[in-house]
Amino acid sequence: MTGTSPGTSTGYPQITIVEEGMREGMQIESASIGVHDKIELLDELSETGLRNIVVGSFVSPKWTPQMAEIDAIVSGFTPVPGVNYTALALNERGRERMRAYMPPLRELHPYPRTLVHVCDVFVRRNTNRSQQAEIEALPAVVQRAAEAGAAHAGIGVNAAWGSNWLGEFSLAQRMDLLRHQHRLWTGAGIGVREVFIGDPMGWNVPDRVAEQLRAIRAEWPEITRFHLHLHNTRGTAPISVYTALRTLDPECELVVDTTIGGMGGCPYCGNGRLTGMMPTEDLVDLLAELGIPTGVDLDRLIEVVVHAEQVIGRELYGHVSKAGPRPRGDRLYAMDMPFIETTAEAQHFRLGPEVYAGALAPWKEAITSPARDAVEQQRRGDAG
Repeated sequence: MTGTSPGTSTGYPQITIVEEGMREGMQIESASIGVHDKIELLDELSETGLRNIVVGSFVSPKWTPQMAEIDAIVSGFTPVPGVNYTALALNERGRERMRAYMPPLRELHPYPRTLVHVCDVFVRRNTNRSQQAEIEALPAVVQRAAEAGAAHAGIGVNAAWGSNWLGEFSLAQRMDLLRHQHRLWTGAGIGVREVFIGDPMGWNVPDRVAEQLRAIRAEWPEITRFHLHLHNTRGTAPISVYTALRTLDPECELVVDTTIGGMGGCPYCGNGRLTGMMPTEDLVDLLAELGIPTGVDLDRLIEVVVHAEQVIGRELYGHVSKAGPRPRGDRLYAMDMPFIETTAEAQHFRLGPEVYAGALAPWKEAITSPARDAVEQQRRGDAG
C-alpha cells in the first residue's frame, strides 16, 4: 500500500493513514444521507493528499442500510491518480460485488490474511459466526492462498484487548490465536509479514498496546507491518497510536485507521456513535508536529470535516477541526483580538476575524509586543 510517510529520519516507524470515514463513519450515520452528498465528500477527501481511502462496504443492505447505495457511489465518484481506494467485504458474495469495481478499487490488504476474533460474543453479533467456526475455516483460507501462489501473508485478531460482554483479554489469549495462524501459514511455506489488530469496542490502553507490539516483534522479528484499527470509545486511541509510534522502530510500518472528525462506530458494540476513531485531522496534525510528513493538506482536510458535519447534521469529535493547527508564521493570532469563548468564534483560524466581531474586548489601546516584533522580523527575514 503506497502513501506511506517515512519515519526513518525521525526515529519513528513509517506510517500509513487509512481514511475510513466513508465506511466506518457512514455505517453508523443516517441511512437517509444521499448518494450525491457521499460522492461529494469522497471526491473532496480525494483532493486532500490522503493516499488510502476506504469508500464503503459491500454488505447486506438489510442489516446495514447505510451501504445500500455503495454501487452508485463507486460508479459516481471521481478517482484521483495515486490514491488507493478500497472497500470492505465480509463474505464471498460481497467480494464478488467488489471485484466488479476493480479498478478503481483494489484489495483492502496487501497480503492474503487470516483473522480470528478474541471475543466469541462480538463475532456472533457482528458476523453471525462463532470463534470456533472462524478457526475451523482458517486452513481453507491458507490453502486457497497457497494455490494462488502467495509468498507472504498477514495474521490478525479482532476485539483484541477486551469485550463489553466478556471483559479484558490477556496477552496470552491474543498470542495463542496469532501463533495458531502463524503455524498454518508457515506450514504452507508462506511467510507472515503483517499483523492486524482490531479493537471495535475501544478497550485499547497504551501500555497494553506497547506490550502486544513488543511481544510480536520479539517472537517474529520478520514481521514489520502492523495495522491498528483502534476505536476511541474511551478517549485512549490517540494515546495508543502515539505509543505505537514510540514502540516500533524505523524498519517497521505502522498502518493506522482513522476517520474524519473521529466519526464512526459499531451498532453491534453497545456504544453506537460514541465508538468513534482517532480523527484523521488530529493524527495528520500530530505527525506534522513530530516531523513526519504525510503529504496531506490539513486546511483542505479540515474543510472536509466541516462539510461532513453539515451532511450528517451534527458536530463531530475532532480537535484540530475546531481549534485549528498551532498558529505559526503569518497565521499567528492578532494580539488585540477580543475574548474568544464559543466554538463558532474559535473558527477565526479558517473564517477570519468576522466570526468574532462584536465580542467582548477590554483592550483600550492596541496591544504591542517587542517579542512579537522580533518574531515578525525573523519571519520576514526567513521569507526573504
